[in-house]
Amino acid sequence: MSYINLFIIAYRSLNKNKVRSFLTMLGIIIGVASVIAMLAIGQGSRKSIEQQIAGLGSNVLMVFPGSSFRGGVSSGAGTGQRLVIDDAWAIRDECPSVKYVSPVARTSAQVIAGANNWNTQITGIYPEYFEIRDLKIESGTLFTDKDAARGIKVCVLGKTVVENLFGEGADPVGERVRIRNIPFRVIGVMQAKGQSGMGTDEDDVIYAPFQTVQRRLRGQTTRIQMIYVSAASEELMDQAQQEIDNLLRQRKHIARNDEDVPFRIRNQQEILDMLTSTSDTMVGLLASIAAISLLVGGIGIMNIMLVSVTERTREIGLRMAVGARSKDILRQFLLEAILLSFLGGLLGVILGVGSSRLFVSILGWPVSVTSYSIFLAFIFSALVGVFFGWYPARKAANLIPMEALRYE
Repeated sequence: MSYINLFIIAYRSLNKNKVRSFLTMLGIIIGVASVIAMLAIGQGSRKSIEQQIAGLGSNVLMVFPGSSFRGGVSSGAGTGQRLVIDDAWAIRDECPSVKYVSPVARTSAQVIAGANNWNTQITGIYPEYFEIRDLKIESGTLFTDKDAARGIKVCVLGKTVVENLFGEGADPVGERVRIRNIPFRVIGVMQAKGQSGMGTDEDDVIYAPFQTVQRRLRGQTTRIQMIYVSAASEELMDQAQQEIDNLLRQRKHIARNDEDVPFRIRNQQEILDMLTSTSDTMVGLLASIAAISLLVGGIGIMNIMLVSVTERTREIGLRMAVGARSKDILRQFLLEAILLSFLGGLLGVILGVGSSRLFVSILGWPVSVTSYSIFLAFIFSALVGVFFGWYPARKAANLIPMEALRYE
């Protein structure tokens, strides 16, 4: 018997019980849709995180104070030996793989402009920070190295700060704002950056000269919170990290093989791994649940196919009596199972892609439906049909014609 005839027979058999066939496919539909949606969310979130990490800047390394240990107990980050501003200049002068360096001082404060006020982050930096982070000016100018060193009271505003203090579309260059009752002259406005990989608003910030923030707002003279570094190229990032590690060990008198160091160096890949680990875990968990749905759908196919074999025992005996071979019966029932699985997979793909689009339009989640995920879902659903359809098909093929004809 040709495969075309077998396909026609299988289709007619399934079409006789439309509701039962649909309910049988439901587990496959939900499983395939879940696999596609979960992979789309996972891929979309990964791409979003990668874009946000790329938004940190070019070849970025961050140096933080480490933890001190007393009696084997960590006192927390930043409690170890201090990072001082001279460490930043030593990195710039003595690490050949480093291109840009900027110490960073951060604090939060209420900012007042006229009758409006807004609580935001104040970041004290040197101009090289703008190069490290690939930050672009939209209007006005940036402050200079001399301004940063002398502590001039000027600032550059992020777009969110501008909108909340001066109104949307305003250009506040030349205006004055008060930060903790200290007047600052606005000399520029930054281009919008959007949200970071941690979900924070990168435009809700004011940039000011480092020494201004360090001394006037934080009350510090030498101790700094972190150092931003840009390697000369992506290929030199590991080398730059090693050079910084060696230099700071030398300056802090830490042995080369001592793992208890009072500073931490983070690169973009480490940050990416940290941000994606939780996302990957959740997506993996949800994908496992989706796989279980496919498994349940396969069991449903096997159950219905066994019922179908029982219901059609006399039909099977009659077909064998007029010349049908065991392999024809096997192929027919196996094809029915595969057809159920394939149609369920097709509807599942449509539902999965549709639900992914729904996540984008309603929830605003980043999703990315790939041909790989669709192909994987189809292959998996077909394998489910073959695996769970084999036993019922084999049972039908092994029936003895005379006994099947006598079956009531």
